[in-house]
Amino acid sequence: MNCLFPVLFATAKRSNRRLIARPTGKRSNPSKSLLLNLSLWLLPAVLTATPTVAAEKIYASYAVLERSISISALEAFAKEGQIDEDLAVYAQYVPPEQLEQLREILLTRADITPVTISQFLYTQQGETLLKRLGQVIKTGSRREGKFAIRSALILAAADPEGLTLLNVLRKFPTESIRIDLQSVQRIARQLQQAINQTNQAIALVDGLSTTEAASQPGFGGIPVAVDPGSSEFPVALGGQLDLWRTGPFTSEVKSIEITIRNAQIPTALTDERIFPVDIYLPQQATRQAAPVIVISHGLGSDRKTFQYLAQHLASYGFAVAVPQHPGSDARQLQALLSGTASDVAEPKEFVYRPLDVKYLLDTLTQLEQTDPQLQGRLNLQQVGVLGQSFGGYTSLALAGAPINFNQLRQDCPNSFDSWNISLLLQCRAAELPDAVQYDLSDERVKAVIAINPINSSTLGRESLSQIQVPVMLVAGSADTAAPALPEQIQPFTWLTTPEKYLVVMNGGTHFSTLVEADGGGGVVPIPSDVIGPTPGQARRYISALSLAFFKTHIAGDPQYRPYLRASYAEAISREPLSLSLIESLTETQLNEALNRR
Repeated sequence: MNCLFPVLFATAKRSNRRLIARPTGKRSNPSKSLLLNLSLWLLPAVLTATPTVAAEKIYASYAVLERSISISALEAFAKEGQIDEDLAVYAQYVPPEQLEQLREILLTRADITPVTISQFLYTQQGETLLKRLGQVIKTGSRREGKFAIRSALILAAADPEGLTLLNVLRKFPTESIRIDLQSVQRIARQLQQAINQTNQAIALVDGLSTTEAASQPGFGGIPVAVDPGSSEFPVALGGQLDLWRTGPFTSEVKSIEITIRNAQIPTALTDERIFPVDIYLPQQATRQAAPVIVISHGLGSDRKTFQYLAQHLASYGFAVAVPQHPGSDARQLQALLSGTASDVAEPKEFVYRPLDVKYLLDTLTQLEQTDPQLQGRLNLQQVGVLGQSFGGYTSLALAGAPINFNQLRQDCPNSFDSWNISLLLQCRAAELPDAVQYDLSDERVKAVIAINPINSSTLGRESLSQIQVPVMLVAGSADTAAPALPEQIQPFTWLTTPEKYLVVMNGGTHFSTLVEADGGGGVVPIPSDVIGPTPGQARRYISALSLAFFKTHIAGDPQYRPYLRASYAEAISREPLSLSLIESLTETQLNEALNRR
């Protein structure tokens, strides 16, 4: 889900991206991470009027106890480091390093415009997040703080000093703010449990990968890139292939436009749908049918996001088709922010996205017979699909996992209390008419890769267990948009297909493998600290592993099979973005690790 939620609050997540990563020395502070996550929920709707009052004090209550601190005392502390009598009551219980962290939190600025924030809060997801925060932060009269929070945020974003936590407190439109510390404590416990369980799951995967690698042939001498963008490596070293080096073929790009007519769409969803597709064709010496790979982008992205990967796969002889999904792409996100759309993605996108790919394959089948540029060049019976986030869901649906309305009905009533942000999008699928038969799978799809997929509720165990083609799930340990444990690691245990792989990038985020359109400057630009460490390294991992996966399971080339083992992942793994790969994990093993004290 190259998604609006985490990007909007990129600055607030500066420390949170380390929150769930495997510890590598310096440990994150849970208190700081909690405040950063609370600030993540400070989402406004539209309210532009200047308040007639502004908050002067914060009252922190715990059961029958209540103490206050003035906003002016917090401001003097944040800007000058002064601790007056008002603040000293609290400061005596807080270590010095945590006080410094508090100063940083109060003054950290999020570069978000009032328009961006306002438009987001028109969405159902934004309203849900805002309501959740409003139950913890209340007005002086103890009313839910939802409307006051949105006022404070919109005014802080419009202020010359920008959107900081201190500025939000100053703009709060009541004379006082009340924070329920019992609720905060409950949230902190939930967050800490999520952190601990994710760390335990990551440690389990790391350990299994290390054990598997020890029993497999080694890969010595794998070259290391000095320049993250470089592909200038030898083709082989000691008989081993260098899978992230550009292959022997150049490629040309053919762009087409596809129209899905009303009659081709399920009866309950009656729109006409038009979308562009870029096709990367390998330039081979002899005209031959190339196996086809389809790449499905995430929410708010476009068909250029994985251009680097399309070019890489084409250089090894694959024909790569990259559609742009209208209704959940960068244009839809721009329409939301400009006020011409009311949602970042409507529920019907859960149906339309797989249909886009199905009708893309139908169109290519026709063109392969009639278009001179494509005639005889596409093998459309051996198709692989790779998708990221919402595209990851798309790939799994095409592989044979139907929308699981029973799972959605079970999970979505409790989504309000979940730390899994992806449920805010997944639960939109519950609004689809469930009496309609959605035929979203495609028998031409013979293998899929899902990077940071959202699938725990839209698909769940029952649906994922129906997939019978090879599957690779890719997770980032620091992914806060589609968390690794509920969205990739646990779903991996539900897969019953005999050929399955789980890849974990330790320190990887939801954005590690992405490249913004035209090299940056997307609709909502993604700051480097949100993308995570060494994204070039993450892209090399994906280039190498996807090549090995599709060469093995789509092209049927056995020489690439050894590169789908833990020993290869260990050989190419480099800090600060280490890599683990396993081929087996049972639900019993995972539960034992999560329950271990």
